[in-house]
Parts: sequence; structure tokens; C-alpha cells
Amino acid sequence: MTVRVGIIGIGQQGSMYSSVVAHGKLMGNDIGTVEGMELGAVCDISPERKTWAAETIPNVPFFTDYIEMMDSGLVDAVFVVVPHYLHPEMAIEAMKRNLHVLVDKPAGVYTKQVKEMNEFAATKPELKFAMMFNQRMNPLYIKLKEIMDSGVIGEIRRTNWMITTWWRPEGYYQMSEWRATWGGEGGGVLINQAPHQIDLWQWLCGMPTKVLAKASYGSQRNIAVEDDVTTLVEYANGATGSFITCVHDLMGTDRFEILGDKGKIVVDGSKKITLKVLNEPEQEISKNLSFDDMKQLFMGGGIGDRVTESTFEFDDQWGIQHKDVMKNFASAILNDTPLVAHGSEGINALSITNAMHLSSWLGEEVSLPIDEDLYFAKLQEKIDEETAKKVN
Repeated sequence: MTVRVGIIGIGQQGSMYSSVVAHGKLMGNDIGTVEGMELGAVCDISPERKTWAAETIPNVPFFTDYIEMMDSGLVDAVFVVVPHYLHPEMAIEAMKRNLHVLVDKPAGVYTKQVKEMNEFAATKPELKFAMMFNQRMNPLYIKLKEIMDSGVIGEIRRTNWMITTWWRPEGYYQMSEWRATWGGEGGGVLINQAPHQIDLWQWLCGMPTKVLAKASYGSQRNIAVEDDVTTLVEYANGATGSFITCVHDLMGTDRFEILGDKGKIVVDGSKKITLKVLNEPEQEISKNLSFDDMKQLFMGGGIGDRVTESTFEFDDQWGIQHKDVMKNFASAILNDTPLVAHGSEGINALSITNAMHLSSWLGEEVSLPIDEDLYFAKLQEKIDEETAKKVN
């Protein structure tokens, strides 16, 4: 038995998913088909994409109306891979027709609309509702989750993630009219490139309670949305964190640090984990350190045998994780396997993103959950300014 999936939107990302499901190919490389899944139909409003489909997946029915595709009887589930604002609306329409749904990141543009999607999904518990948070299938982050859940580094004191490997040239933003706009995409680097890291950040470390962000809008690219962001957060236990990202660092840095009271984790390039575990909590060491030990430490002698260090290295498996999420989705439908990322979890990363935007717009720290009506009003102001500029 297989799940017949319909893909709504076969642009850059959707066409990749189509090729993986139909041919087991990713960027021309053979990675094998998705176990338990077949491509039942695709949908797009673009004539160019229809031509692509006729050449690449000629035996797969093509629709220009996603409702018609969902009502065709050709699909059991859908992937929603369209501009962000449409994610909740299309997911709800699919679930109304008792179709399983996998939504591409992000869950939506603002939490108010995503809440509506989650609330409707809750009325359909028999359906599988998932998010394409493919980095949760990255072996490195699976290992990191295992480490964090074990509690080996104790209570979190600080988290820092600098992820500036999202370099995009000016031409990238001219690829489509909706890209890098408030009205079409709902933001810039935070909502397009960095959602995976923001999801991993909260998945591993929990949700912050306060957010203070400094964002630059169109500082290095000719766009209206954010292209550079520095954020400080606070957690319920008083711990702090930072998240830094941008699209203009051609060299790029990907470094994630989590400090606990019993140890520290450093992730470099999403390829290597360095885990350092203290033999007793830091405060106990601080209280009990002898004068001679203190003298040795201050003279550069290090902390000796008080720490155990382990490293874990992983190969880059870009793209494979997308297939793994699809496989997990199919298995959830056929075998009731737990989902890697339930659709309702998509609101977590989006809540942080919305808070970053709102904080930068107001120029002040905001608390989570944010004032959703205020956020929507401010977002609408951005859209109206953008629209007026285009008209002029």
C-alpha cells in the first residue's frame, strides 16, 4: 500500500519534492524513491511549470486549481509548497476533504492564522498533519537532541547561534515578484532562510519568554524586508540567548553554543558536536576550588580532570533529510509512526520570528506570547507602505 501525494506548488522547492517522490532523484543525483509514497498529482498556476511537469513527470496529472486536484480522488495527502501566506488556508481546505497534510516551512506568516490551522487540525485527529522541518532528521541534530534530553549539561544558562551562511545575491530577489516582500513572503531571512534553525533552537532549548531584536531592512540588498538580524532572548529560568543571521556574509559562519551548569555543547558548521561535561556542577567547583587550584587555573593551567570531552562528526547530507521527512510522513499515515514534526509545532518557530519582527519595529523588548493584533496591524502597515511605493 502506498500514499498518493499531491504537491501544491512546483516551483523551486516543490519541483525538487516532485522529482524525489516520482524518480528518487535530487539535483540529478539518485537517492532512491520515498518508501510508501507515490506522486498522484501536481498543481501550479504557472504555464512554465506546466511545461516543466510535462517534460519531467509526463505521466503525473497536472492541475491549475488545487481544489480540483484535492477533489479529483487521485490523492490521499498533499504537500503545501506555495507562498507563505497560503499555507494555513490550503492546509485547512485539504483537511476539510480528509486529506493528510505536510506543510513546507514556515507554518504561515503570522501566528493568528496559524492558530486557526492548528485549531482546525485538532478537530481532525485521524489525519496526519506535519511540518517540513527537515533538519530534525539531520543525524547531527538527532544526536544533539538526544544529548539535550539526557540532561547531561544540566540547566541551560546561555544559548548562542550565529548562522550567517544564508548568502543570497541581488539576482536571487528578482526571481519572483512575491519574494522578499511583506505582502508576498511576509519577511526576509527570518521567515525564508532561517526557520529551520529557529525551529531547532526552540526544539533543543525551549521557548524564550522575552525577545529583543535589532533588524536591518534592505541594508545590503535592494529589498524591503530584513536582511540582517541580531536578537537577544531570555528564558523562564533567567537564562539568556542570542540569534544572529543575515544574507550578505559571503564567507558565512554556522556556530551554535549551549552552556549549561554542568557542561557545554559547541556545534560547528552543523557537522561537528563538541561536548564538554563537568564532573560536578560549575557552582560546586566554584565554591570548593582550593587556592592552589585557583592559582593554577589563573596561570593558564586549565581545569584539569574536572571535564570530560567528547566529539561527534557527521557528513553533510543535504537533501536526504527532506526525503526522510517524506518517508516519516508516509509511515505515519500507513503505520501510525510518530511524526518527526507535528504540524501544530510550526507555530513555535513562527512565534519567535513574529516576536523578532515586532521588537525591531517597536524598538523595545517584547514578551511571548506577543500581542497578535498589534503584530498584524504593524505587518499591514508594512504591506500598505510597500504597495504604495510600487504604485508610485
